Amino acid sequence: MTFEPLSTPPRHSRVLVVDDAESVRMLFQRLLTADGHDVMSVADGEAALDTVSRHQPDVILLDVAMPTLDGLEVCRRLKSDPATRLTPIMLVTGHAELHERVRGLEAGADEILEKPVHPHELRARVRSLLRTKNLIDALDSAEAAFRALALTIEARDPSTGGHGERLARHAARVGRALGLPDEDVDALYRGGYLHDLGKVGVPDHVLLKPGPLTPEEFAVIEQHTVIGDNLCAPLQSLRRVRSIVRGHHERLDGSGYPDGLAGDAIDPLAQIVGVVDVFDALTSRRPYRGPLSPGAAVRHLRKQVARGSMSGRYVEAFLDTLCVPGVATVH
Repeated sequence: MTFEPLSTPPRHSRVLVVDDAESVRMLFQRLLTADGHDVMSVADGEAALDTVSRHQPDVILLDVAMPTLDGLEVCRRLKSDPATRLTPIMLVTGHAELHERVRGLEAGADEILEKPVHPHELRARVRSLLRTKNLIDALDSAEAAFRALALTIEARDPSTGGHGERLARHAARVGRALGLPDEDVDALYRGGYLHDLGKVGVPDHVLLKPGPLTPEEFAVIEQHTVIGDNLCAPLQSLRRVRSIVRGHHERLDGSGYPDGLAGDAIDPLAQIVGVVDVFDALTSRRPYRGPLSPGAAVRHLRKQVARGSMSGRYVEAFLDTLCVPGVATVH
């Protein structure tokens, strides 16, 4: 007797239809169900937000003119939430004037469809949005794999456990304190996680050496920034993160690596992650030394500022965000 290997059937795409007219909901549900989609429908904006939270649809068809909470406001809320901002939304409106379309696009809509809706156009546009969503999900899966790899690298050295997560949180906190745009704060978080990704290419006898590195061994360590950059290069979703991965060891006076950049040639986001990285490394145990006190690490950072290798603005912004009593005032 032979057994066929078990496999999980592919999940049908989930489409949410939001319209206060029952006839429209029924029409859309019939058309899209016939195309093989799992279709949910609700009659108002509040129910839409609740359904999105509970069921994570792949595409949302959203009527603009609804009582209480209209489609534009629902769209704004979903697009401002990191958990749903990449979910494709198609606004459906009976007003196709230019200013109405502009309002929809400003709310974050990916598509705008005019009523009365032609069935073929509806189905084609939903398929198009699903292709976009599938591509986004594939990129997210690749980035998730990179994050798992980064955690695996940390697991090689128990002394660095949690290093990437700490850098991600602290760097993003500094970005918010500096008033940087959301996309830069997001890049700081992701860059903090992935900054040491290239250490996958560093041999254990170098990475875990319990003593000072030789010049040849240090040259091997320096290559982790280049390796990490090369690993991130194929992913368009990581294009803003690459300069952090490659440049977090660059220094303002040109003394850093791998490219010896100086001054404004160094990405500010890489500088921020570099500051946080140094502090976390100094206050953590390493194979070749014990951890320094937070106060000693602060003094080291300020010495680097005095020498011209680090930005005083980014160092002080980081120290202002620390939750260690008295640390920011240590001189």
